[in-house]
Amino acid sequence: MTLIQELESRLGIALTATLGEPTAATVTAAADLRFGDYQSNAAMVLAKQQKANPRALAQQIIDALDLSGLATADIAGPGFINFRILPAAYASRAAALIRDERLGVPATGAGKTVVVDFSAPNVAKPMHVGHIRSTIIGDSLARIARFLGFKVIADNHIGDWGTQFGMIIYGWNHFLDEAALAADPIAELVRVYRKVNSLKEQPGVLDACKAELVKLQAGDDENLAIWRKCIEVSKCGLQKIYDRLGVKFDYWYGESHYNDRLAGLVDEFLEKGIARESNGAVCVFSNDSKPLEQDPFKVHKEEGWTDNPALIRKADGGFLYATTDLATIQFRIDEWQADHVWYVVGVPQQLHFRQLFDAAARWGKTGDFQHIEFGSILGDDRKLMKTRSGDSVGLIEVLEEAVERAAKAIAEKNPDLKGEEAAQIAEVVGIGAVKFAELSQNRLTDYVFSWDRMLALQGDTAPYLQYSHVRIRSIFRKLDGPFDATSVEIHLNEPAEIHLVRLLVRFGEVLPTILEDFRPNLLANYVLELARAFHSFFEACPVLKADEPTRSSRLALCELTSRTLKQGLHLLGIDVPERM
Repeated sequence: MTLIQELESRLGIALTATLGEPTAATVTAAADLRFGDYQSNAAMVLAKQQKANPRALAQQIIDALDLSGLATADIAGPGFINFRILPAAYASRAAALIRDERLGVPATGAGKTVVVDFSAPNVAKPMHVGHIRSTIIGDSLARIARFLGFKVIADNHIGDWGTQFGMIIYGWNHFLDEAALAADPIAELVRVYRKVNSLKEQPGVLDACKAELVKLQAGDDENLAIWRKCIEVSKCGLQKIYDRLGVKFDYWYGESHYNDRLAGLVDEFLEKGIARESNGAVCVFSNDSKPLEQDPFKVHKEEGWTDNPALIRKADGGFLYATTDLATIQFRIDEWQADHVWYVVGVPQQLHFRQLFDAAARWGKTGDFQHIEFGSILGDDRKLMKTRSGDSVGLIEVLEEAVERAAKAIAEKNPDLKGEEAAQIAEVVGIGAVKFAELSQNRLTDYVFSWDRMLALQGDTAPYLQYSHVRIRSIFRKLDGPFDATSVEIHLNEPAEIHLVRLLVRFGEVLPTILEDFRPNLLANYVLELARAFHSFFEACPVLKADEPTRSSRLALCELTSRTLKQGLHLLGIDVPERM
């Protein structure tokens, strides 16, 4: 039970005694520590309902409140009840956390299954800087959900089917360089695709590409073999990036995995009246649909539609993203028994997911479907980050640049680090810097990608947090032998000690709130606050030079801080080196 939960429990008992009926209350961490550690506005809310004086009611509640051994309470402003946790209660909590592998985090997701759909690049195309947000946010949310007790299924719904394969197969047969394919498969597939794209206005080329696509969709052995090879080499290239990022998937079920379901799905939608034909195409109309000037979307204006309908089958019989996504939902609900399905996809897909979830609900596929949208990454000119040629910046290039810059910074700060150790640290620091720069942002906002800011050892950066962990571990390297914190009695006498523990016990309170609005930046902010509190503690409170029992108590707090920082960073997908 977290401190918030215990305060809410005790407050609920006092409210019930005061009002004469079972009454629950909410307690939150205080925004300003001058007013205490936690606070509740229960008296103000209930006084309005009871038509009573809020301060008078607050006093009645406090008189009935048993806070023995935990906290003190007072009234502030129009009727806030403020709580100040006793140092002895904080010390007891810290000792319990040291013995707790979960660091006080409740298993709020136990018994629930969540599918996290993230990254999802297209086959035969390189990942670009735009994939950073989906990949890194999705991975962090999957890690957090798993730590909170959810059964997490991470699914990389890759784009491995569609019209582009007609062009790729045509290019494969006419322009492929086998040596280049072996050396850099994705780059060669991109070159082939662009070559065909540049020729598609020439007589016969586009028709030939369409013919190759038709053969593929009809199950032609030769074209299927090329398609499978494209997927194989693309997955190999993508896996190298995921390995570098430390990102893992349980499944790579791309669009092609659901092909056999599409025809039957459309038939079922027509039979149930969820969809109807319009000029040969099959459309799903919802309260968000509106008439367009051109068929197949025409519907009567008096029906009051407001947005375009979703197409699930074209007039030529072809299927679309909406069809595949509906089949994917069907699979995830029926086969995986998912309670929640989270799609980590950019803001521009808002309409698609709104229509998708509406259609799924009317189909009877119930569950908690969430579009976890995000903004864009901008360059220094505050426009979408591009290369000088106008192409999207490649993700692998971003990672390479980050590691190179980290290596240079490490060589300047610690020239004694050499060889493989220096290279490994540069990898951890560089990749961590990219991740934290992403995860420390509100996911809905655009942000400017700045190398200098993300790699700084001071400020709100991953290197600062990694250095904080390294600094703690360096304390233990100075000891003569191993240190067992689990048997240590905690003593809190200095304000810096109390504040450090105040933040340590909040780890279990912060983590569940992240999934309320899917905001990993709350965890990023928390680990930053914790690191700052540790540095203040370290400056104000000697550790190794302190006398016993203070020395052991402070060493135990260092150990708990180290574990909490490392766990928090791990949930953000960020590793920590032993040295920097």
